[in-house]
Amino acid sequence: MQVQLSAVIITFNEEKNIERCILSAQKVADEVIVLDSFSTDKTVEICQDLKAKVYQHKWLGYSEQKNLANGYASNEYILSLDADEALSSELESEILKVKANGLRGVYRFNRLTNYCGNWVRHTSWYPDAKIRIFSKKVCYWRGNIHEELSIQDQQITHIKGDLLHYSFYTRKQHLLQIEKFSSLAAADLHRQGRSIGMVNLYLKVFARFVKNYLLKLGFLDGVAGFDVSRYSAYATYLRYTKLRELNKNKLT
Repeated sequence: MQVQLSAVIITFNEEKNIERCILSAQKVADEVIVLDSFSTDKTVEICQDLKAKVYQHKWLGYSEQKNLANGYASNEYILSLDADEALSSELESEILKVKANGLRGVYRFNRLTNYCGNWVRHTSWYPDAKIRIFSKKVCYWRGNIHEELSIQDQQITHIKGDLLHYSFYTRKQHLLQIEKFSSLAAADLHRQGRSIGMVNLYLKVFARFVKNYLLKLGFLDGVAGFDVSRYSAYATYLRYTKLRELNKNKLT
């Protein structure tokens, strides 16, 4: 017997992305659930026009918001998507196959990111495998910044096809996110009592660039690969510089 599937998406001001995401999800899911954090653009209107089930709740944090959204789903099995994601045609076909055979355990697939109009097929951004189909009865999201799925002892099945991630349309968007996330990450490290010296800081920055651009072949992605590599290194620099500042302020 085929198991029904609920696609679950959280949103805030995603009018540029959400239509593509919902239309893609509707090809494999039996319902689409959207939990919106009181968007001020046309996100909710677009979702309603596409017949998604829309709920609203104030922002609780990534993990908490996703867990709450899963609770609105009518079905046990969840397809968790971000608003800037969509399924490739190959992934759509593979999901329909496993769904027809009866869902069990959790399902993982690769994520392919589009950066300023270019697909990034190297660096640490690919294959970037993600578990996105799971049972809400045994799995839940955890973590404050980069949320991860706690899957208990579930069997992991990797299926073919790419989850298409339309990440940043401009480099300015990327830099703004780096600024925001580096502050959150530094605060988290500070709470853990972590510290770092200047020599290790610069070694980490250098290693991050070398890993992405050379070892993970980012240079094969041209300008996009170079930008992803240098901005990843810059994010490392900001995170640990902000940590040092927090530790310094604690001592004064």
